Amino acid sequence: MRVALYTETFLPKVDGIVKVACLTLEHFQRRGIETVIVAPEQGVREYAGAQVIGIPGIHNPLYPEGRVVFPNPGTYRRVRAFRPDIMHCFHPVMAGMAGIFFARRLRVPVILSFHLDLARMASFYRIGFMQHPARWATTRVFNLGDYALAPSRLVQSELQRQGVRRVGLWRRGVDADQFHPRYRNADMRHFLSNGHTDDIVLLYVGRLAAEKQIEQLRPVLERVPGTRLALVGGGPHQGELERHFAGLPVKFAGYLTGEPLARAYASADVFVFPSAFESFGLVLLEAMASGLPVVSSRVGGAQDLITEGISGYTFAVNDVEALVCAVKQIVREPGRLRAMGIAARQHAERQSWPHMMDELIDCYEAILSGQTPPI
Repeated sequence: MRVALYTETFLPKVDGIVKVACLTLEHFQRRGIETVIVAPEQGVREYAGAQVIGIPGIHNPLYPEGRVVFPNPGTYRRVRAFRPDIMHCFHPVMAGMAGIFFARRLRVPVILSFHLDLARMASFYRIGFMQHPARWATTRVFNLGDYALAPSRLVQSELQRQGVRRVGLWRRGVDADQFHPRYRNADMRHFLSNGHTDDIVLLYVGRLAAEKQIEQLRPVLERVPGTRLALVGGGPHQGELERHFAGLPVKFAGYLTGEPLARAYASADVFVFPSAFESFGLVLLEAMASGLPVVSSRVGGAQDLITEGISGYTFAVNDVEALVCAVKQIVREPGRLRAMGIAARQHAERQSWPHMMDELIDCYEAILSGQTPPI
């Protein structure tokens, strides 16, 4: 099987979409699937044995970390020379729309996967006049493909309600060996807690962006005695957050990757995630694999992953009172905290990336054989 992937963002940028793209390429290499990836031109030529077909572009004025790309006939010729059997577009905008067009020209099937809720993003950033056009465009674009893939049952049901006709699930996984309680580390806990290692360390991992609503964690620190917050990551909202949390026990830990990131997860006590919207939320599974109970807003895959009162709690977006109560429930006694962490780890162990990626390959094979993949 020969697969052409399309993405609007790729290395050296690091985000959830890039992570899934890289994991997909790594798995395809292990399975002997020949792959190219069509992505913004940023100097990367190859990853996990797959050629990177770079598309020229410019910085996105609305999202400085991203790029607006302009596929051209040269892009098409390079894809055609690869002779793909199937194309897969990660949330098509510019690169992905070209992928849909190229697939029609080459008469190969195309799958579209959902990774970014543009309609909710428009609403959150107070450009509400774009919300309905974004939702309409998502429906129209995703119906251009032969099949659509949602990362969670919540997103699947929303796409179906919007009128997307054929929507299956491409669930997300975790490397439960890479993220594991054994990485708990005294030095890392000292770093995250600024030396107050006996306190309850609340952890957030991800971009420091407005839509993550990290400010909502302030009432937790103010109302739950003995709690501290560690923020792992960086982003455009960091300066505002530093001002918002001034004088409170908050550690800005910066970007961490690899084993330091695994140690950060395992050395905390509770993972907190008050985001306004997500397509899935990979960090939830990484935290659970590390043995942390999770308190998350009901976004993305949170309700697929968290068993209420067993491995964590979910709360309605912007329900800060429920967020505070959930953290209180978990930390009120050490035995409860430990039991919920064990339950979180047990669930994560059943969500392996190889299994989820093999489900994607099964989907490709069903489409290529003219069958409807299981929804």
